[in-house]
Amino acid sequence: MAPQKNEKNQLFLGLFIHSIKLGELQYLHDTAVCVDKSGKIVAVEQLFDQKKAEETLYPKLGWKTEDVDVTIAEDGQFFFPGFIDTHIHAPQYPNSGIFGKSTLLDWLNAYTFPMEASLSSLPKARRVYTRCIQRTLSHGTTTAAYYATIHVPSTNLLADLCLSLGQRAFVGRVCMDNLGPDYYLDESASHSLVATRATINHIRSIDASFDLISPILTPRFAPACSVEAMTQLGALHQETNLPIQTHISENVDELKLVKDMFPDSKNYTDVYDRFGLLGKRTILAHAIHLSEEEADLVAQRGSKVSHCPCSNSSLTSGVARVRWLLDKGVGVGLGTDVSGGYSPSILDAARQAALVSNHLAMPPRAGDKRPDAERLPEDDRGRVRLSVEEVLHLATRGGAEVVGLGEKIGGFEVGKEWDVQLIGLGFVPDEDDSTEVKQIEDTGNVDIFGWERWEERIAKWVFNGDDRNVKKVWVRGRLVHERR
Repeated sequence: MAPQKNEKNQLFLGLFIHSIKLGELQYLHDTAVCVDKSGKIVAVEQLFDQKKAEETLYPKLGWKTEDVDVTIAEDGQFFFPGFIDTHIHAPQYPNSGIFGKSTLLDWLNAYTFPMEASLSSLPKARRVYTRCIQRTLSHGTTTAAYYATIHVPSTNLLADLCLSLGQRAFVGRVCMDNLGPDYYLDESASHSLVATRATINHIRSIDASFDLISPILTPRFAPACSVEAMTQLGALHQETNLPIQTHISENVDELKLVKDMFPDSKNYTDVYDRFGLLGKRTILAHAIHLSEEEADLVAQRGSKVSHCPCSNSSLTSGVARVRWLLDKGVGVGLGTDVSGGYSPSILDAARQAALVSNHLAMPPRAGDKRPDAERLPEDDRGRVRLSVEEVLHLATRGGAEVVGLGEKIGGFEVGKEWDVQLIGLGFVPDEDDSTEVKQIEDTGNVDIFGWERWEERIAKWVFNGDDRNVKKVWVRGRLVHERR
């Protein structure tokens, strides 16, 4: 099995919007983007007249008219880079929205471990994983960093399904030999390593160069792994240079657990650093309660952070200080953290990131001892707020950097691969008072009246949009979702 190739070159016409840097969106009106059969952008022509395509553009590219598929964005539609989910647990998808009154560690035992363990049944795993991939694609997620389970066959199935359904993915077999219920643990550190290698080899057999599907080393979080397992995973990273994903500083009780289990380490971040698991290819989910020293070390090592605002709120874990991390030079992307987070939508994560940042900007109550309250001088409170443009950057180009694909995806530059969504916004009909009132069409919650500037339309999409606005999704030039 190998990633599918496109049969034709493709021409896309209309409005293209993408982030060119943190806080700045570029609007390319009346533009043509040409994508070759490999799924790569080979030309971007602004102020383009479609009539001239056959006369000038196709000959320049060596294309023939009959060998080109054309997609035109309609009025109110625009092309936008695919979203990148930098942290999601595929086997937890059935539990989305279920966290009861639990905090992190209780929630793992009550909901998470039983669900993950049950996916040793491949028919059940196929049912869950297929819907998870379909659902995330429908929300415009073209790349996902997935945690699977400890089971090799189930994890391999997730990789197979991502490939067949066309989603770009990092698929990690979860390593946990130390902390968890007896029914859901790796037998030993050595068994954990053997099982991890088995999944790596399987993914290599279906996508030899990891063009679309890549393995990712996945120690669940430090307390879940023995010293032996962490040592062996660090050595495996040195051997393979595969990316790493794990959790860090999500919950206050978790910090106490780490301190008790790793007394020789200075802090949580130092645990990963000691075992060679803190590097340029490391994705750290949450990072809510990092100290100044830890954040500086993360920046020094070039590791990245997956910000999961929905999960952080749902499990009352805390408020991550994204601006603080960015100011320190730490790359940040967005994660849904399904099912700690209740929504599989990165657009929803973007709006949550904006709202959570507003909470940091609010003055603390008297006696508030939160770390974020203590560290924010009054003059800096406004700076912590994240704008629409900034959260969309985290959702696309920022996320691409976090997963190590900054050169391949996240924007509309020549040379990048066509991982893109076509977004459509609903126009409210212009009717006089005598016109019979019509049923509202199912075009989503974004109502456009026509007088809004495009910057305002994008803001309305961020705060009101959902999967109904996602009309088509492509990954590497292949159409992988179409709303009908």
